[in-house]
This record gives sequence, structure tokens and C-alpha cells, in this order.
Amino acid sequence: MGGLEALLTEIRACRLCARDLPHPPRPVIHAHPEARILVVGQAPGRRVHETGISFNDPSGDRLRDWMGVDRETFYDVTRIALVPMGFCYPGTGRGGDLPPRPECAATWREAVLTELQRVELTLLVGRHAIAWHLYRDRHMPSVGEVVADWRRHWPGILPMPHPSPRNHRWLRERPWFEREVVPALRERVSEILSQTD
Repeated sequence: MGGLEALLTEIRACRLCARDLPHPPRPVIHAHPEARILVVGQAPGRRVHETGISFNDPSGDRLRDWMGVDRETFYDVTRIALVPMGFCYPGTGRGGDLPPRPECAATWREAVLTELQRVELTLLVGRHAIAWHLYRDRHMPSVGEVVADWRRHWPGILPMPHPSPRNHRWLRERPWFEREVVPALRERVSEILSQTD
């Protein structure tokens, strides 16, 4: 893998935010230069921190269902890269997990994305991923507004709500997401993953 392999080794040894984290750093990232789909999450939750496997929780189950893929396909780094905004578990606050540490994206994100040259579809999962990738230099509307305008960035980028069980109400109030967006996502994922070159 050359450059990416060396970069991943550096990232996994990173201790930049150690003083600000509730547990010793355990950067979680899954990537390969051949990946055609990039999933950009927020930051690892407690279970992901414990296992070292991205989306290894109910959120991941829902995300895989939305994408129409099984666990084996989802964790095949040559097909799908899992690169959250923050690589370490930031801890929990009153409303759930804390936001990703900003130092992580500032230090590593551009370098990682530069190594992922074959990506055809980027899934921006949740507010922090959407804000960094689409609204860095301007005000971001609500997640609902951005996701409702999903065709603006399609078929290369899809802004998405977080698949967390905490978002059940958001999804219930916006049935169009699972009626319109999910089928389009599944079709696009299938199309990309069926490529043989």
C-alpha cells in the first residue's frame, strides 16, 4: 500500500489528544487505496473503542442495511474505507457521545483522503462529517435540510443522518429518507461494488 500503509501506522500510534480523552487513545480507521466507497462517520463510540472495529454497534447494523451490504463486504477495506472524523472515542456527554476531537481532522484528514484516489461514493454520516466535507467555509443548514437536498451532491457524495437508534424520531418524521434515498443508495453501492477492474 505504500504511502497509505505508512500513514495508517502513524495514525494508529497517534497520542495527540491523549490528555483530553477518557481512555487511552485507540485510533480506529479502516482504509485501502483500492476502496471505491468511503464512509465518513463521526468518531468511535464506546463499543467501537473496545473492539477496534468501526460501526460495530446498532448504528452499524442500520448503516449496513441502508447500504444493502453484509458485514463481510462492509469490512472489506479494498472495497469500503471507514474513515471517521475523529479516530478515537471522545467520551460521553449529557446528550450522547461527545463530538470528534478537532485535532484529528486537522492533523490527518487531508493526508488520508489524498491516498484514497479510487473513491466513487462518499457517505457523510452525521453533522460533523457533513460540516467538514461540505460546509467548512460557510454556515451549515440543519442536517435535515442538507439531507433533503441530497441530489445536489449525488452520485458522488451522499449526506446522511446518523444511523444511531437515537435518531429513530428523525427518521420517523422524514419517511422520504428510507423511501427515496435508501433505495438510491443501495443501487449505487451495488453498482460500484460489482465493478471488476
